[in-house]
Amino acid sequence: MKNVFKWFWIFIGLCVFGVSCGKVKHTDAPNIIFIIADDVSWDDIGAYGNPNIRTPNIDRLAKGGIRFDNVYLTTSSCSPSRISILTGRYPHNTGAAELHNEAPRHLLYFPELLKENGYFTALVGKWHEGPHTARAYDTLLVDKKANGEGGEDQWLSLLESVSQDQPFFFWLAPYDAHRTWSAESEFDKPYLPEDVRVPPTLVDDEDTRVDLAAYYNEISRLDDHVGQLLEGLQHSGQLENTIIVFTADNPRAFPGNKTRLLDRGIKTPFIVHWPAGIKQVGAVASGMVSSIDIAPTLLEVAGISKPKEIQGRSFLSLLSQPDQSFREYIFAEHNWHDYEAYERAVRSTDYLYIVNERPQFMNDGPIDANQSPSAKSLKRGLVEGSLTPLQKEAYLYPRPREEFYDNRDTTQIDNLIQDEAYQDAIFKLRTVLEKWQEDTGDTLPEVLTKDWYHRQTGEPLPGNGIRGEIPGAANRADTITNPGPF
Repeated sequence: MKNVFKWFWIFIGLCVFGVSCGKVKHTDAPNIIFIIADDVSWDDIGAYGNPNIRTPNIDRLAKGGIRFDNVYLTTSSCSPSRISILTGRYPHNTGAAELHNEAPRHLLYFPELLKENGYFTALVGKWHEGPHTARAYDTLLVDKKANGEGGEDQWLSLLESVSQDQPFFFWLAPYDAHRTWSAESEFDKPYLPEDVRVPPTLVDDEDTRVDLAAYYNEISRLDDHVGQLLEGLQHSGQLENTIIVFTADNPRAFPGNKTRLLDRGIKTPFIVHWPAGIKQVGAVASGMVSSIDIAPTLLEVAGISKPKEIQGRSFLSLLSQPDQSFREYIFAEHNWHDYEAYERAVRSTDYLYIVNERPQFMNDGPIDANQSPSAKSLKRGLVEGSLTPLQKEAYLYPRPREEFYDNRDTTQIDNLIQDEAYQDAIFKLRTVLEKWQEDTGDTLPEVLTKDWYHRQTGEPLPGNGIRGEIPGAANRADTITNPGPF
């Protein structure tokens, strides 16, 4: 039996925040659908201002809901990012800070709490967070191949199978738009090289445009499935009281994006659509939100108190007051993802500060990005001396140990760490970052996981498969609940 008293108080809370209210009963609990795209940048969605890509259904979510313009990931790396969202904890506080680390048994996952409180829970598609996360779901539909197909063809059948007398939570995890690309054959008019918008971090040549066109196809295929899901919810009468969240685990797998701690690496698309609960449809929320804040927000919507293990805070109030501020600081980390790494970042509204404990290495992304056609174009230009400062930034080494950017510089290319005019701001963010590391038990291990692949050729190295010490392990950071500064 569901907790009636919790539902009473969440009903009162939602009314206070201006959210539409009706008679409270078990079936009034909102359904929740969480769509997490794979390797999709925020500026590759039409609703975020990209005129070259076709995403009418995702755009529909934004027009009928709220578009968040300043949601940031705790890491720009697949499984650590997803585990961070599921637990509401920073990567080094999950014990799974590196790519393909399995989440420990003792961690608490927010879908698990939904399940315990009467929700039917299901995961469809990509699942690489470890076997212990399975207990959070009544149904796992993960028998799809790793590229191009993430179980989207099962979304509607799953929706049709659930009882309307029980609220549901779906974690929908398509593989789009993870390399390698496979969507071109599914469109009568796939994207052509001349259809794309080339980011300034890439070389504008034929190889890069072909690469981007294939990436665009993946996003539009995903958008088609979002449209089918919306039609299914409309047809079943469940759209009104279903919260749909659209986001991504990290940005596009191109040099300069995936794994980076700059905005182009940690900023993510985030759209919330909920006809019964959002009055200011089409609004834009500009307050800074961390991906660890997602779990407590969805739990609060469902009438479930935030457990102490969750480090994030609920931003439910932004659904009724999207123009208010939220966080003062965003924290993010770059740990091993194919290559040895240790970076930490703190972002305020005005500035971004990064400290890099492996400055001897270039920062051109994971193997799928740095062996891509786009990367090969960049490397040719590097040899020829034809790259712009922004295009060759990822290939800089040794790198500065500290980086500091004024966020008015939207490319974040002008490192101001030595600028006398910014020393007070630099000192403040450096101090805040150090406090966050201390409060949350972050550590720099003596032996980090080394490169598994050759940085130039992509060939596996002799140490492939061997792990070093996980950041935070020495302090048992996976048991620490202190979130640090907010």
